Amino acid sequence: MKTFLIEFYRKMRQMLKLMVGLPDYDAYQRHHQTHHPEAPLMTYKQFYRERQEARFGAKGKMNRCC
Repeated sequence: MKTFLIEFYRKMRQMLKLMVGLPDYDAYQRHHQTHHPEAPLMTYKQFYRERQEARFGAKGKMNRCC
Protein backbone atom coordinates (compact mmCIF):
# COMPACT_ATOMS: atom_id res chain seq x y z
CA MET A 1 0.00 0.00 0.00
CA LYS A 2 2.85 2.37 0.85
CA THR A 3 4.49 1.78 -2.53
CA PHE A 4 1.19 2.49 -4.28
CA LEU A 5 0.79 5.80 -2.43
CA ILE A 6 4.34 6.88 -3.24
CA GLU A 7 3.86 6.07 -6.92
CA PHE A 8 0.46 7.79 -6.95
CA TYR A 9 1.95 10.93 -5.40
CA ARG A 10 4.82 10.93 -7.93
CA LYS A 11 2.43 10.57 -10.88
CA MET A 12 0.11 13.32 -9.56
CA ARG A 13 3.05 15.65 -9.05
CA GLN A 14 4.28 14.97 -12.58
CA MET A 15 0.80 15.53 -14.04
CA LEU A 16 0.35 18.84 -12.22
CA LYS A 17 3.75 20.07 -13.35
CA LEU A 18 2.95 19.20 -16.96
CA MET A 19 -0.43 20.95 -16.69
CA VAL A 20 1.22 24.25 -15.75
CA GLY A 21 4.14 23.80 -18.14
CA LEU A 22 6.95 22.92 -15.74
CA PRO A 23 9.37 20.30 -17.03
CA ASP A 24 9.88 17.21 -14.86
CA TYR A 25 13.57 17.00 -13.96
CA ASP A 26 13.06 13.85 -11.86
CA ALA A 27 11.60 11.99 -14.84
CA TYR A 28 14.49 13.25 -17.00
CA GLN A 29 17.02 11.93 -14.46
CA ARG A 30 15.36 8.50 -14.30
CA HIS A 31 15.18 8.24 -18.10
CA HIS A 32 18.76 9.42 -18.49
CA GLN A 33 20.15 6.94 -15.96
CA THR A 34 18.23 4.08 -17.55
CA HIS A 35 18.83 4.80 -21.24
CA HIS A 36 21.92 7.05 -21.45
CA PRO A 37 24.17 6.31 -18.45
CA GLU A 38 27.37 7.16 -20.37
CA ALA A 39 26.25 10.68 -21.36
CA PRO A 40 26.66 13.63 -18.97
CA LEU A 41 23.57 14.65 -17.00
CA MET A 42 22.31 18.22 -17.46
CA THR A 43 21.95 20.37 -14.36
CA TYR A 44 18.45 21.52 -13.45
CA LYS A 45 19.21 24.98 -14.85
CA GLN A 46 20.46 23.54 -18.18
CA PHE A 47 17.48 21.18 -18.36
CA TYR A 48 14.96 23.94 -17.63
CA ARG A 49 16.50 26.26 -20.25
CA GLU A 50 16.55 23.48 -22.89
CA ARG A 51 12.88 22.65 -22.22
CA GLN A 52 11.87 26.32 -22.41
CA GLU A 53 13.71 26.76 -25.71
CA ALA A 54 12.08 23.61 -27.09
CA ARG A 55 8.65 24.83 -26.03
CA PHE A 56 8.82 28.51 -26.95
CA GLY A 57 11.48 28.62 -29.64
CA ALA A 58 15.21 29.10 -29.35
CA LYS A 59 17.17 32.17 -30.42
CA GLY A 60 14.18 33.96 -31.91
CA LYS A 61 12.90 30.97 -33.86
CA MET A 62 9.21 30.38 -33.42
CA ASN A 63 7.97 26.80 -33.39
CA ARG A 64 4.34 27.84 -33.46
CA CYS A 65 2.12 29.04 -36.27
CA CYS A 66 0.99 32.23 -34.48
